[in-house]
Amino acid sequence: VTGWISGWLLLLSISVEVWSVPIDRNAAQQVPKEEDTGLYYDRYLREVIEVLETDPHFREKLQTANTEDIKNGRLSKELDLVSHHVRTRLDELKRQEVSRLRMLLKAKLDSTNTQSLQMDHASLLKQFEHLDPHNQNTFEAKDLELLISTATKDLENYDAERHEEFKRYEMLKEHERREYLKSLDQEKREKEEKRMQELKEKHRQHPKVNAPGSVDQLREVWEETDGLDPQEFNPKTFFKLHDTNEDGVLDEQELEALFTKELEKVYDPKNEEDDMMEMEEERLRMREHVMKNVDTNKDRLVSLEEFLKSTEKKEFSNPKEWETLENKPVYTEEELLRFEAELRDKEEELKRRAETLHQEQELLRERGKALEAQRREYQQAVLEMSQRQKEQQAVDGQPPAGPNGEPQFQPQTQKPEDKAEAQNNLPAEPPQNLPLHT
Repeated sequence: VTGWISGWLLLLSISVEVWSVPIDRNAAQQVPKEEDTGLYYDRYLREVIEVLETDPHFREKLQTANTEDIKNGRLSKELDLVSHHVRTRLDELKRQEVSRLRMLLKAKLDSTNTQSLQMDHASLLKQFEHLDPHNQNTFEAKDLELLISTATKDLENYDAERHEEFKRYEMLKEHERREYLKSLDQEKREKEEKRMQELKEKHRQHPKVNAPGSVDQLREVWEETDGLDPQEFNPKTFFKLHDTNEDGVLDEQELEALFTKELEKVYDPKNEEDDMMEMEEERLRMREHVMKNVDTNKDRLVSLEEFLKSTEKKEFSNPKEWETLENKPVYTEEELLRFEAELRDKEEELKRRAETLHQEQELLRERGKALEAQRREYQQAVLEMSQRQKEQQAVDGQPPAGPNGEPQFQPQTQKPEDKAEAQNNLPAEPPQNLPLHT
């Protein structure tokens, strides 16, 4: 996936996974790996973009389009002018996606024991907003418009979903901590609580964290990462140094890479007290803070003009002190209690399901035993019937039956006295070697 694809995805707020590698000047020419957007139609989205990129006309139009042209659907109308080969490939991609969605629907219905013999796929496909369900065979301008608008809408809410996921992670961690302490006796519990508190205090003892996007924070990157004299800090030069793909803007990954030095002051993967999940949440907060103050047109990209204007603000030189996560609880006690109640409900539901499955298993086992007993009874009955037939045939003088009921003849053997009597009844042979009469 080349440059403009990355740019377009970023316009759609695609920076789902954090690229947390510090900037390495020796590896500046390396192209970072494309990250998964987290969307259930991520592969379809990327393949459509890759195919469109191969068309010179569409590529040219995209290069001259602005964010609004992409979002409001004007760019989608250019699809009618792409080459026949590109349209054919887009048609194939759509049919593959429709087939995949049908399989997803079937799996979902099967998992819920829903009868699907008369399933209306066309109606069910309407719940997927990233393609036109009424036309399942060809990729049209409406499909591109729906794909762009749906991806834009879905990804605009992604940061909020990440915050909510992190909150649940933190509440689960606290719940497990409390449950663990409850399982200990008083002496061990007090000792463990003391140890945990010491780790918590140790985590708090870290150097001052500069506010992200402030002159102090950027100068630190300029000096320690770029190896330049902090007294010669120049915002324009800094921007160009950290626009690693040279597309004229700082995207979300490029911004987040700037915060690595600040995060290393607080988090060390070797320390028990430092949680790397919290580090990534801190990185997300820093990026959101910079975007809020610098990204004036809200396209989730920082242009050189926006960056330079931000350096003229009062907050750039005199920012508020940055509060790290340990000073900003992400949940309240009331939210934790509700979360624990949800956990209990889920545990009870799981227990009920486990009990139901156990009962069904026992029932199947009993049925298996009953079937095995019936099989043995049947085999015994067959053996007894076969034995009775053999006995009856012996009484009647009939040849015994074979394995399939056919008569089974046996060669007769003569008794010795019968054999002698038979020999006596044979005609006498003429005498041999008698003299001839003359």
